[in-house]
Amino acid sequence: MKIALGQINPKVGDLSGNLAKIRAAVKDARKAGADLLILPELALLGYPPRDLLLRRGFVEAAERAFQEVQKESEDLPIVIGHIAKAPNSPHNFADPSASRWLPYHLHNAVFLLAQGDIVGYQPNRELPNFDVFEKSRYFLRGERTEIFEFSGLRLGLSVCEDFWYEEGVVAEQAAADVNLIVNVSASPFFRGKPGIRFRLGKMWAARANAPVIYVNIVGGQDELIFDGRSFVVRPDEEFLSVCPAFEEGLFVVDLAGPPVSPPEEEGIEDVHRALVLGIRDYCWKNELKRVVIGLSGGVDSAVVAALAAEAIGKENVFPAFLPGPYTSGLSWTGAKKVAENLGLELLVIPIDSALDGFKRALNRAIPLQGVVVENLQARIRGVILMALANALGAIVLCPGNKAEIAMGYNTLYGDTVGALAPIGDLLKEEVYALARHINEEAGRPVIPEEVLTRPPSAELRPDQKDEDDLPPYALLDPFLRALMEENLHTQELEKRFGAALAREVLSRFYRAEYKRRQLPMVLKVSAKSFGMGWRFPVTHGFLG
Repeated sequence: MKIALGQINPKVGDLSGNLAKIRAAVKDARKAGADLLILPELALLGYPPRDLLLRRGFVEAAERAFQEVQKESEDLPIVIGHIAKAPNSPHNFADPSASRWLPYHLHNAVFLLAQGDIVGYQPNRELPNFDVFEKSRYFLRGERTEIFEFSGLRLGLSVCEDFWYEEGVVAEQAAADVNLIVNVSASPFFRGKPGIRFRLGKMWAARANAPVIYVNIVGGQDELIFDGRSFVVRPDEEFLSVCPAFEEGLFVVDLAGPPVSPPEEEGIEDVHRALVLGIRDYCWKNELKRVVIGLSGGVDSAVVAALAAEAIGKENVFPAFLPGPYTSGLSWTGAKKVAENLGLELLVIPIDSALDGFKRALNRAIPLQGVVVENLQARIRGVILMALANALGAIVLCPGNKAEIAMGYNTLYGDTVGALAPIGDLLKEEVYALARHINEEAGRPVIPEEVLTRPPSAELRPDQKDEDDLPPYALLDPFLRALMEENLHTQELEKRFGAALAREVLSRFYRAEYKRRQLPMVLKVSAKSFGMGWRFPVTHGFLG
């Protein structure tokens, strides 16, 4: 049997555009002689649709578009993730925020379509509600487990999270002597996650003694990035197919074919490709063609500029060097070389006269010293970057990294302006690793060595260095990883890093939450990032 895996890149809510992608996949699958086409979770709606599912008219429009998908199965059976209306359940009928925003009860489901009709569907049972997932806000839990008869095979279908539970839908299908297990997913990328999926696939194939097919979407959607990497694995844990990472396409596999090399994760290369895709799709899906970047001569902005040039083309990237009274010659040299190496035209706009104007306007009202003057410089730069973006029809990319965001080491409405923070989920050591990888991949020093080796500095006062204001990154980065990804108790943090460092970092970390609420979206590439999966209160009294 030849199976076509439709690893598509949908746009949330673009029903006509996504339908066109599905039709193209059907056409290519027919041409390739496939016996079955498999498409990912919510392939027609895009993922995650979030509150679009509650918007009046959206479900009806989705139903009409899904009828067109059904027609495409006239001579080629299709497995596809889509919504299914569920029986009404008890709910709050009095509060307008509930009663007016819950038009339907829905299942997240996977459908088998054939001969232009619905053969049946399997509802999603396990609804993830952690990190970026919020499934129970929109869907009801499915209770039944289906086995479908298809072309002489017993077929077990499941949706995303059911694949991750040791007992449940997939386990019940495996115990029912199915001949093929199929999971349709919209599984966001983070570093290390693909390997988990591969291990699960091998486990289920061995347990069911049947091939497992896993089909994932690809592409960027707001702060989430989907890596694709759909695969087929045999009961002996040999892979029959592993689709390319971060690439859209239709991939046909013969279940009787020979095995392929087992998949490998690529570490920092994966992060690189994920961030490029995240920038590209944010711009493309929002019909944005240009970006503005404040190029400071430091490593963070240099990496963002390199990623942006790769994502949308150097002709669409506009770097601006905005020197102030404390900007060093090394910063000018670094920014100039980065722009030249990337083939970018560097705009140079000094901020001294604007700063002098603010000083004259404010000096009778407030003391102009310390953080007041430092933040004035950052905010002047933010105003200039936004003016450039307005003039060019562009968005600003924020160059902040995860360590800065965690510690609040940034200026609201200054270096935090922008629509997207591409490296906001990278700790400082990871920014350096990515910079060196970019150079290695290019085969030349895109980011100059002097940029990589200079001490980081905001250059808002004389001889300023980041580590004058922050713990050394060599300590701060592993602390933040232990705090955010391992979720270590305060006592464990104190034991590992010392009580003084733990108290300082935790105090600043919690204090900075109000800033994080106002930051641009951060592209997620770690197990725990700031953004939709980070829901700490701004106002609280817990300091542990």
